[in-house]
Amino acid sequence: MVDELKVLRDQIDEVDQQLVELFARRLKLVAGVGEVKSRQGVPIYAPDREAAMLARRRAEAEARGVPPDLIEDVLRRAMRESYASEKDTGFKCVNPELGKAVVIGGAGQLGGLFAHLLTLSGYPVTILEKGDWEQADSLLSGAGLVVIAVPIEQTIAVIERLPALADDCLLVDLTSVKSEPLAAMMKAHGGPVLGLHPMFGPDVSSLAKQVIIYCEGRGAERYEWLLAQMRIWGARLQAVTADDHDEAMSLVQALRHFTSFAYGAHLCAEQADLSQLLRLSSPIYRLELAMVGRLFAQDPVLYADIILSSPRNLEMIRRYHRRFGELLAQLENGKRDAFVQQFETVSDFFGDYAGTFLKESRMLLAQANDSRHHAD
Repeated sequence: MVDELKVLRDQIDEVDQQLVELFARRLKLVAGVGEVKSRQGVPIYAPDREAAMLARRRAEAEARGVPPDLIEDVLRRAMRESYASEKDTGFKCVNPELGKAVVIGGAGQLGGLFAHLLTLSGYPVTILEKGDWEQADSLLSGAGLVVIAVPIEQTIAVIERLPALADDCLLVDLTSVKSEPLAAMMKAHGGPVLGLHPMFGPDVSSLAKQVIIYCEGRGAERYEWLLAQMRIWGARLQAVTADDHDEAMSLVQALRHFTSFAYGAHLCAEQADLSQLLRLSSPIYRLELAMVGRLFAQDPVLYADIILSSPRNLEMIRRYHRRFGELLAQLENGKRDAFVQQFETVSDFFGDYAGTFLKESRMLLAQANDSRHHAD
């Protein structure tokens, strides 16, 4: 008697093999798209094209009785792989008359990433490290672009140490604080100046959809080419004043990193059994624990520098600490109604974003649940 289950599983295996062939074909087509984009200077990331394509595929899936979310999940994963494969195909050079680009700190991870992308875009790149300052005059001579990619606590000193640059040289920094470095660059150099803050780590597979914040300094018409170049790399650019940037980063970076640090330090002090927490955790807690744990897999100096980079960061953390204490006092006093009322107030504050975040978190939780390791 034929094993019905085996027959069905064999058919599923056959379909899976067909899917592998289709994905292989898709990747080859993507490689061709990357070559065309490189020649024509088309950005890696085309949000309108992506949104329209996903909408069509979702409609087609629904018409065939296939869950639209399933198709969107599969296609988004395929697109991430596509963006990664396009990253190293080369990019159109927006400003071929620039001359050389000098990346100070280009041997570091973030500086190295930008040096790599500039090289792929056809610019001659020179690296200047701390042992090269005796040759700084010659290394910086004739530079059309100077990128400062050094640790936060060294940035101002490096800017002040720069020799005179050509009047048309674009001076840029990649620091996660903006007000002081931007002011220092404006003082040190009379030519075009631009402040950048890449909102990603150096281990990204592609700049597609990655946010780069930029703060205008001087000579917008002479740094527009760099903004255009970064868009070709796939980045999403967000303009903001240096002061507004630093105010936002006290929440986006400093407070978030500190609360993750504090929670990790608490787990350590309690000697929590991490393996048991993972076995007993829901997907949401596993994801939260992963976000805390990833902090401690990275450079502690970097996070100390980010948190201590501005007095406003400590002020923000202090206000958070005070509110934490106030809310804890409500619970200690048994004020359940006060907790519910505060919850509703915050819910109103989030408004429509609450629903959006709920939908986004469901996708993340599904991925976390798919990837979790189940203990025997």
